[in-house]
Amino acid sequence: MKADELTSKPLYSLADLLQKQAISPVELIDVFLSRIEKENDTLHAYITVARKTAKQAAKEAEIQIQKGNYKGPLHGIPYACKDLFATKDIRTTGGSRVLADWIPKRDATTVSYLSAAGGILLGKLNQHEFAYGATGKNEYFGTVPNPWDSTRLAGGSSSGSAAAVAAGLASYSLGTDTGGSTRAPAALCGVVGFKPTHGVLSTEGIIPYCWSLDHVGIFSKTVKDVAIVFEFLIGGVSPDKPPSKAVYLQLKQASLDNLRKIRIGIPRTFFFDRIDQEIHEAVKKTIMVCGQCKADLIDIDMPPMEKTRTVSLVIQLPEMLSYHSRYLPNKKNLYGKDLRAGMALGQFILAEHYIQAKRMVQWYRLKMKESFKRVDFIITPSCPIIAPKIGSEFIGWDDKKEPVGNAITRYTSFFNMTGHPAISIPCGTHSSGLPMGVQLVGHHFFDNTLLKFAHVLENRLKAVFSNSTHRRGNLSKISRKL
Repeated sequence: MKADELTSKPLYSLADLLQKQAISPVELIDVFLSRIEKENDTLHAYITVARKTAKQAAKEAEIQIQKGNYKGPLHGIPYACKDLFATKDIRTTGGSRVLADWIPKRDATTVSYLSAAGGILLGKLNQHEFAYGATGKNEYFGTVPNPWDSTRLAGGSSSGSAAAVAAGLASYSLGTDTGGSTRAPAALCGVVGFKPTHGVLSTEGIIPYCWSLDHVGIFSKTVKDVAIVFEFLIGGVSPDKPPSKAVYLQLKQASLDNLRKIRIGIPRTFFFDRIDQEIHEAVKKTIMVCGQCKADLIDIDMPPMEKTRTVSLVIQLPEMLSYHSRYLPNKKNLYGKDLRAGMALGQFILAEHYIQAKRMVQWYRLKMKESFKRVDFIITPSCPIIAPKIGSEFIGWDDKKEPVGNAITRYTSFFNMTGHPAISIPCGTHSSGLPMGVQLVGHHFFDNTLLKFAHVLENRLKAVFSNSTHRRGNLSKISRKL
């Protein structure tokens, strides 16, 4: 089998090959490492490649599988994680010069779960510095370009996590999501990006950006892949700190063999305002598919959304400052300009403002609880725009301008405040040749149900957007243009 065929296969297909011993973990890791070596100088997806440890882990996995000690669908599968995740004996920078030489002594909890499942870490992925930004801009390690068009952004802050999966430099990846940092770059890069219910996946050992809003995110080629990884992150075993059964046993499951009688909420306002017309049409077509499959389509009123970005920032900036204040006395000049500006703003936010913002979040959650009494899921576009040009600062809407980062996360950040599980799946290709995404949102702790719905819809959309499916299947060729 050719290398490009292997790196473009979904996780579950690779797992089947490994279990049947049609390919060995050593062979698979060598294929991915060769591709990283070939592409990464241009793509900048990896900050650190863990070549030595990955090869050693592959040899151990090969021996175990040959002995019949197959651990499951992650055994021998190569993955990578955003450089916020602590990794024992492997440099963890946060995408910043501030921690350029930090070597953690322990793995983040999520990384330890994947290791226990036999996953093989390829390395640490590039990002917006300390997750502060939706563009993925990084002056120190380089800005990650979009694998579909090297003149455009991959999005952020988990830019490397999305680009690595899209370009075949990792089978799947982990990122974080504070305002859309998994779902937005997934949409811009044409992959699947999932943010579970807030608090369900451990953030222990992950450099925080904003404790109140941070989520672990999963990137993959398919929803089925996401579900496999999520299952191990929920039920993983760590000798240091086992997962809380009180949390993960709350995950509800339901049979969704089709979309009949599923109640899908469509927001009346905000989520279809100031949007690229082709993305709007693609999401409308997705909604039509749901209706044709006998789902109930229900218009819903969302809470007033005009102040939501402000509320989010009033929480983010002081929490970010509270973490980074330890480094400011000696390392202030090592931070990028945008991050220093954000921390400066954080110093002017009063405790009163922070508490008012937290109270607004509680109000948003109560309002959404009422909305979810009427519907099972909510559907929106993932992003109002396609991947913007590298270096662009504003998006024009008639006579108004919007900062690029604000536009990228306009439809995602609200659900970080409410904590609902949300996923972005591809929904066709724009006339520019760039991917588009649709966002699906579910009830708190109904993560498995959301994934089943997304899986059903993903399969139905493949027939509707067949041209998009073809292009995603040939990403290995597209990435060579970088």
